[in-house]
Amino acid sequence: MKETKIFSKNSIFQKFEVLKTNRNKRYRYNEFLVEGVRSLNEAVKNNWKINSFLYDKNNLSDWAANMISKVNTDLNYCLTPELMKALSGKGDTSELMAVIEMRKDKLENVMLSENPFIVLFDRPSNKGNLGTMIRSCDAMGADMLIITGHSVDLYDTDVVVSAMGSFFNLPVVRISDNKVLFDYIDELKNRYTNFMTIGTTAHRENPVYSVDLTCPLMLMMGNETMGLNRAFKDYCDMLCTIPMSEKSYATSFNVSCAASILMYEIARQRGGK
Repeated sequence: MKETKIFSKNSIFQKFEVLKTNRNKRYRYNEFLVEGVRSLNEAVKNNWKINSFLYDKNNLSDWAANMISKVNTDLNYCLTPELMKALSGKGDTSELMAVIEMRKDKLENVMLSENPFIVLFDRPSNKGNLGTMIRSCDAMGADMLIITGHSVDLYDTDVVVSAMGSFFNLPVVRISDNKVLFDYIDELKNRYTNFMTIGTTAHRENPVYSVDLTCPLMLMMGNETMGLNRAFKDYCDMLCTIPMSEKSYATSFNVSCAASILMYEIARQRGGK
């Protein structure tokens, strides 16, 4: 195991900082910085490429020491306690951080189940919502999350933290070209004769509990402010909504909250049958 010691905020340390804070630099390096026991455990478990570990050699638990010794990396970095504290985003400084390689966005790389359940999030603009969406998709058994259009950065530290370990367990694919998405949907409809695309809206449409959600499907969630793209709505086989109390002042749910409700109904119906 190769190891380099860092004693100051030199160019190497500054690279670690920009991996946390600068979207363009992250993609230039094709890497992102991760901390947290759950996240690192899931990253290793799901075979993400760990390029480097960062740590204070004099402050390692048995878990951290074991992780460093067993995971193959290109080069590890031993930092001072002060530098670890400056880099950590936690109140209690993380004992171990990792520089992890990004994964390529390829729909064909995702293995689908016999009865696939895919979620699409159109142009997410809030980091917390995207992280929560990833976590909910993982919890409710979705095969994959697709992110479309210009959105917050999937590899932003806040997204990874809010998704917790689910970030590394759920396949997430970013699609910028609608034609690629529509071609993929057409392929799924050829593969699964009863495959459905179900869009969501805050307006009064089919109540979600009245829709058969046991078939192979893609659930499309809209942007937090503008809702689902018109092109996607037109491509949907059906639009559904979550009925709300007639006495309610609220006219819609937060998108991550709505997604959790809808995905729970999908899981409930499939579990029931």
